[in-house]
Amino acid sequence: MFFFEARVAFRAALAAMAIAALAGCSSDDEIKYQEQTVYEIYSQALAYLDAERFRDAAAYFDEVERQHPYSIWATKAKLMSAYSHYQNNKYEDAIAGLDRFIAVHPGNRDIAYAYYLKALCYYEQITDVQRDQDMTRKALEALEDIVTRFPGTTYARDATLKIDLTRDHLAGTELNIGRFYLRRKQYLAAINRFKVVADQYSDTTHVPEALYRIVESYETLGIREEARKAAAVLGYNYPGTDWYEDAFELVQGRAPKSTEVQTAEKPWYQIW
Repeated sequence: MFFFEARVAFRAALAAMAIAALAGCSSDDEIKYQEQTVYEIYSQALAYLDAERFRDAAAYFDEVERQHPYSIWATKAKLMSAYSHYQNNKYEDAIAGLDRFIAVHPGNRDIAYAYYLKALCYYEQITDVQRDQDMTRKALEALEDIVTRFPGTTYARDATLKIDLTRDHLAGTELNIGRFYLRRKQYLAAINRFKVVADQYSDTTHVPEALYRIVESYETLGIREEARKAAAVLGYNYPGTDWYEDAFELVQGRAPKSTEVQTAEKPWYQIW
């Protein structure tokens, strides 16, 4: 909802300054390559954007810069071209355009939006936890950059919410890898992954299970003192949860009662 409102407000401000396209203009192919006024080209680009012809919109916004590079419209067209690529799910093209805009116009009034749109390009490419998370890390870095550069803005507030979700996603990935090692009885490797969740992503929803899995792994290895320490941390921070109750049963030498802890074979999103 927030992004929709920001998008509408941003486009409305630009559209208000655009002059309507001249009546009886020539065909699209002729418009693209013939010399025209900046207002004609920009207005046609907006028309394509409204019609959700995002590829054509991006081409026309680029044409503004090509034919009228020193116009104030050329600066706006750079950002709108990147936005058109974003709407067309051409994230690499959008990011490339946004990087150019940020580099050339660091003091522009819309610079916060440019950073935000770049972060969205990464954020919307986040894949499930069983795939490579390079895009997730880039999204997290870009979102944190917004909070640092533009604190107190609506972009920063939305970025903060997305940071929490992104961190939870990365924690889920580490937990999933830990379960993979656990299934293969590579307990030390599993413990290291679970500790990453507990230490680096301590504010996420995956910590209780990560602590339980540490208890489970240490118990299996016969390192009971470390198992008790992990169970104590789990009990202190998450008392009354099934994870703690089952960890308590384990350190007492009894089988866990909950069926929840038997789900290590399942992906995390099936558990929750």
